[in-house]
Amino acid sequence: MANPTLRDFVGEKVWHDLLERAFDRWHPARTVLMRQGEPGTHVLAVRSGVAKVLRAERNGELTVLAFRGHGELLGEIAVIGGGGRLAGVETLTRACVAVINKPDFLRFVTEHDLSPALTRYALARLSESDRARSCGDVLQRLAAVLVHVAEISRDPADGGGDADRGHEPIELALTRQELAQYLRTSRNTVTAHLGALAAHGVRAGRGRVVVADLPALRRVAVALES
Repeated sequence: MANPTLRDFVGEKVWHDLLERAFDRWHPARTVLMRQGEPGTHVLAVRSGVAKVLRAERNGELTVLAFRGHGELLGEIAVIGGGGRLAGVETLTRACVAVINKPDFLRFVTEHDLSPALTRYALARLSESDRARSCGDVLQRLAAVLVHVAEISRDPADGGGDADRGHEPIELALTRQELAQYLRTSRNTVTAHLGALAAHGVRAGRGRVVVADLPALRRVAVALES
């Protein structure tokens, strides 16, 4: 169920070598990390916490493109390709990011021949986005994104999603509107389906969703992968 991160594609040694070129910054929840349209002067490697990637459309609507957690890279497209950033990034939780400036990152990519891995990483992101918006019904897609955010919300120092912790409640800093923007459906539709997921251990509150039974929620989402 877990989506591959850049850390998965390049391996532990390369990931830690990248972090050694960076300096860390801590940010509280709901902090803008990157703004759409600004130049690509640096990339961010997520050490902990959860962020959302969002894009302002020409009609004024906001689309949430992705939710990102530890092991992910943010902002590399504008750094590699030049031009302005195609989307913005905002933290959902308190987060620690490692900042790598453009020259250092481009040098690192060349030294470690990372272009093929970055291409596979980009394609995996596209596949993830396609599944979220076109595969399965809304209930299954909602369950899948809740599983994903629950998995990346786990503290990496605690080993991520250990099986023996699967029934511990996980509080997600997600609003109904953000889920609607991600799934490209209405807020009312999300509310109705969150109610349907109550039988599978999901509780929705104001500005948060609690996943009380992650294995049960995975079973709802599994049809996406079949």
